[in-house]
This record gives sequence, structure tokens and C-alpha cells, in this order.
Amino acid sequence: MTNLGALGATLSTTGPETVSAAAELEELGYAALWLPGGQGSNLPLITDVVHGTAKIPVASGILPVDRVPAAAVAAAYADLPAGRFVVGLGGAHGPRPLATLNDYLDELDDTVPPSERILSALGPKMLELARDRAAGAYPFLVTTDYVASAREILGAGRQLVVLLNVVPEPDAATARERARGGSLRFLAGMPGYANNFRRMGFTDADIAALSDRLVDGLTVRGDLDAVVARLREYRAAGADQVVVPAADLPREWWPALAEAVR
Repeated sequence: MTNLGALGATLSTTGPETVSAAAELEELGYAALWLPGGQGSNLPLITDVVHGTAKIPVASGILPVDRVPAAAVAAAYADLPAGRFVVGLGGAHGPRPLATLNDYLDELDDTVPPSERILSALGPKMLELARDRAAGAYPFLVTTDYVASAREILGAGRQLVVLLNVVPEPDAATARERARGGSLRFLAGMPGYANNFRRMGFTDADIAALSDRLVDGLTVRGDLDAVVARLREYRAAGADQVVVPAADLPREWWPALAEAVR
């Protein structure tokens, strides 16, 4: 996989508006598009976005391997032009997640090369798997210190793409409440995320209460200038690409972010 570039965007809408938004983001200079994996139901949408854009990589973020058959992923990948579909994988929540992912990757080896897949990795062992069997890692809800440590594990030859929780709100208290009302509360209750929060130095009390310290460490918030500054901090810590939730941002921020984060 060639370098995915400095700035990517997630698109959470469905239907024709997703394709038109994708084309707009490509025109503005975004380097990659990340579409939710769903339960595999978004594979047709990924195909539509690839055909509705010129050359921007379109990634699944993230296809759950315990729900989506490897054969379906391989078929979708084979039907698209080379280099356009980055296969993002994760969601192995059973008792042996590493073995489950390894088996799944074995099934893809003949169709989807390691250079065209990326793993939703958080812990050290999963980051090592992303290093050894994929183009890199795609973590979410992490601090800049985490990014630096993940870069050490992945090494210089792998991609580190960081999905960020961005709240375009300059008032700190309001931004924190908005962050707490989003996906953060749900994910904090999932063992993989909770364990990673502990690895990053947050306490059980921080996790249970979604403390200001935890929210501030895991959320990018503020006006445009403040958000740009934080994105640059993640890049400086070792992220090859930072990914922002386009649908959650003011539309007038789209070109400004593309210009500022390069």
C-alpha cells in the first residue's frame, strides 16, 4: 500500500449522498475515505463510492470478521480496480481473537495481499499482528502518547492511521458532554477498549465516570484552529494519517482541514 496521506475522512451516511460527499472530499484533497463496515452490508456502498470517485482509496472501517465471511470480502476486492479498496478488518471478540484474525487473513491471502489490508488494532499483540500481516493499524480513541508507542511497535514500514473523535465545540464543558453522549460511553464498556484505556494510564474510576481527564485525552475539540493544532499533534506523534468524521463537522471546515493538514 502506498502512503495513505495525511488526512482521511469517515462518511457515515448511506445512499447517493455518500457518493456525492465522497467525490467532494476527493476534490478537496482528502487522501482516503473510510466507510463503516457494518455487518458486511456496506460492501455494495464501498463499491459505489469507488466507482463514483476517480482514484481516492476507499477503506472499510471496520469489517467485523466474526460477522462478514472472508469469501464476501475477497469477492468485493477482486471486483474493484487495484489500489482502490483498502480492506479494514477487526471485530474478533471471541475467546481467541488473534487466532480468529489469523485464520481470516489466511483465507484472504490468495486474493487480498497484506499490503491492501489494515487492522483495527489496539493492544500490543494486535499491533504486532497488524505489523506482520497487514499494511498497518487503524486504532480509535487513543492519546498522542499511545500513537508514539504504537509507532514503535509497528516500525517505520507500516501505516498508522488514527481515527479521531472530533467535537467542533469551543466550550470545554459542552464539548465533553457531547463526547460522553456519543460512542465513547458504549465503547468504554467494551473489554478491548477499557483495557486499552488502562494501558494508556486511565483508572477504572476514569473509565466508569468518563472523567474530564479521559474525555480530554481521547477527544479532539474546539474551534477550527484548536482542532487543526490537535490533528498536527497526532501527526507529530507518529500517525501517518488522521481521520476525521466528516458528517460531524461544519461543512465549511472540510476545505480548511484539507488545506491545513498535509
